[in-house]
Order: sequence, then C-alpha cells, then structure tokens
Amino acid sequence: MATSVGVVFQATGLSKRYRMGEIDVWALRGVDLELQGGEFVVLLGPSGSGKSTLLNILGGLDVPTSGTVRFLDHDLTVDDDAELTRFRREHVGFVFQFYNLIPSLTALENVALVTEIAERPLDPVEALRLVGLEARLHHFPAQLSGGEQQRVAIARAVAKRPDVLLCDEPTGALDYETGLMVLQVLEKVNRELGTTVAVITHNAAIAGMADRVIRLRSGQVVDVTRNARRLAPTELSW
Repeated sequence: MATSVGVVFQATGLSKRYRMGEIDVWALRGVDLELQGGEFVVLLGPSGSGKSTLLNILGGLDVPTSGTVRFLDHDLTVDDDAELTRFRREHVGFVFQFYNLIPSLTALENVALVTEIAERPLDPVEALRLVGLEARLHHFPAQLSGGEQQRVAIARAVAKRPDVLLCDEPTGALDYETGLMVLQVLEKVNRELGTTVAVITHNAAIAGMADRVIRLRSGQVVDVTRNARRLAPTELSW
C-alpha cells in the first residue's frame, strides 16, 4: 500500500453550476474531499454523478462556481488561466478514455513532446519501458492496438513526473484483458514512482485495487471507504 505523505488536494464546499438555456444544472453540490500523497483512489459513480467535473476542477481544467480547491498550500481557485496552465504543466498528468495521441508522431515522439516542457522529466524511453512498450518506440498510433495507445498515453502523462495522475475512465474503451493491462500499469506507476493516482470509473470492480473508494451520486460524495487490502489488478474481474 502506498505511504501517505500528507494532503495533496483539499476541496471544500465545491459546487459547479452549468447554465443550459433557462435551466441551471448542478454538476457538483458542496463536495468536500481530500487526496493524500502517494495513495491510489478510485472515484466511483454512474454517468452524470459529477466524477469528470470533479476531476477537471482538481486538474485545473475547469473552475468551480463556489468552494475552494487547494493543491498543497496553494489555492487553485484564485489562479488565472496562465497560473492554471503552469499548475497543469508542472504538477498534473492526465489520462483520458480516448488517447489523444498525435497520429503523425511515433510513440517515442508523442512522449518526448511532453518531456521537452517539463522541469525534471523521465527519459522518454524509460517512460515507455515503464509501461512495457520498449519494443514499440518507433511505431505510430495507427500501428498500435487500443491498449498500447492507452499505455503510450500513460507514459506521456508520467514522463513529466507529475505529483498526481488523474485518469478519466482509462479502461472505458478497452476490453477486459486490455483494461487489466492498463490497470497494472497505473498500479505500477503508483507503487514505483509514488505518484498519487485518482481513477474515475463507473466500473465498481476497479474499486478493489484502491486505497480508498469515493462514491459520488448526483454531484455529491455519498460514501468514502478504505479497503483493508488493496487487490492486485489480476484479482479483479468484471
């Protein structure tokens, strides 16, 4: 189990309202949340529960309507666009359901693109070795399977050595065997690099591999549980 090194994120009273014509839609309603350094957290909930909105606010991709988000001792909710961009570049890695690789670049070049703007990056080859793709360095995305493309996306995200890796349905587009491989990579990043990993999913089976499971419904945190033992990805089934 990952060792806690203090609170990385602290959200207090977090709400997010979207205006849809004449109607106000509340994606988040007064969420209080902490993420500890080095832990593996699964945020679980059905579609529309506010998971992605919460992840986007934590990662500096969106701002709340009300409430505060602190990263370490820094209040993200007072940052302007330039400061949020710098926060994302220096501290956060993102992994999405769809891989967002640049088709004209090889796996190695896709990862190297990120390391060029990072302060203390991993070597791109080392990042791809970490996700088991050292034999596919010079392949283009079209020459890779979906699972391999997702692992390139993870390598790209971790190559800048982020403090936190935020993953939005990282196995959502993958079959069981391929999704399992991706989860093994995320567990390895958490264990070997000490990166705080937060995975949002609607797949309840994935909760077994977490230190803590945070359940959301209708924009609110409805339950937080700590697993007595983290399951290995190979012990999961769905």
